[in-house]
Amino acid sequence: MSLPPLVEPAAELTVDEVRRYSRHLIIPDVGMDGQKRLKNAKVLCVGAGGLGSPALMYLAAAGVGTLGIVEFDEVDESNLQRQIIHSQSDIGRSKAESARDSVLGINPYVNVILHEERLEADNVMEIFGQYDLIVDGTDNFATRYLVNDACVLLNKPYVWGSIYRFDGQASVFWSEYGPCYRCLYPEPPPPGMVPSCAEGGVLGVLCASIGSIQVTEAIKVLAGVGDPLVGRLMIYDALEMQYRQVKVRKDPDCAVCGQNPTVTELIDYEAFCGVVSEEAQEAALGSTITPKQLKEWIDEGENIDIIDVREQNEYEIVSIPGARLIPKNEFLMGSALQDLPQNKKIVLHCKTGVRSAEVLAVLKSAGFADAVHVGGGVIGWVNQIEPQKPVY
Repeated sequence: MSLPPLVEPAAELTVDEVRRYSRHLIIPDVGMDGQKRLKNAKVLCVGAGGLGSPALMYLAAAGVGTLGIVEFDEVDESNLQRQIIHSQSDIGRSKAESARDSVLGINPYVNVILHEERLEADNVMEIFGQYDLIVDGTDNFATRYLVNDACVLLNKPYVWGSIYRFDGQASVFWSEYGPCYRCLYPEPPPPGMVPSCAEGGVLGVLCASIGSIQVTEAIKVLAGVGDPLVGRLMIYDALEMQYRQVKVRKDPDCAVCGQNPTVTELIDYEAFCGVVSEEAQEAALGSTITPKQLKEWIDEGENIDIIDVREQNEYEIVSIPGARLIPKNEFLMGSALQDLPQNKKIVLHCKTGVRSAEVLAVLKSAGFADAVHVGGGVIGWVNQIEPQKPVY
């Protein structure tokens, strides 16, 4: 659907700005009026990671006058495979500051505002209230629902994107004109059901594909041109090089934007999404050991069976000495249980401890009462025991 421009045009463009944005100005649908609207726009990017990197760079290049960045993390070497706004020299720096420097290097006329804090229910309304449009580049369900609900309550549009391995999705959610994220996904998936990019990986260049779609949609909404992805979900399969669209209708029974909403204020989104299931939390209570404890057991020759519940490709990157691989799914399907020894203590581990806690719950219910898992997983092991090994 065609929508009115989100922002009013700025008073003027300087001579330098006319030279810089000339390729926009000669597009009839953008022109001087559209570029002035971009100059007057205030856009907030939630995250300066995989999606935030290309989004911030192209929003800056396009001439969006004010760019806000919500980011509390630091640049890690593993980020550089896809987070192109950062460079080798930025490792260890604040992502927000690194992103700001790159943005200003692209376009010194942009006003950059940093929010170096974790986005939470107690600060989101104040932060979002300063901007016209939100670009959501988050990678976890709790923050996605937080962004959605805050935007609905503030009646603000936001451009959403999601990436995983070779697949990406993008849409524009604006409850005034169409559905919100909850209309598409009323409930988060069960804890542990959908791996994060840190667990499952992501093709680096996929970030550019989806991030560029997000910026395209942001420009269209800000300037009031074209047909934004309101009420449509764009799905991209990089392996097959195929794009397809799915219509998304506004749900009259939606908990936040429906006719009789039940969510009228922000909630506890960590509890709503549940990082770890209740069963896993209960199983891990009193049955979690540290990497140092595991090292002591190994050195003392304890009768243990160390089981790595990650995937084969992860196991090939780094592993704990003596651990054997049985992926999590084999436990969930039940096929792995029959091969477990009855005369050894089972010690489970994964990358950070989330998946192993889920498997621990399965083992406890199957009668392996003394089974334990390693808090912090193989990452904790490397950090505390074998720092010369790689992490991912």
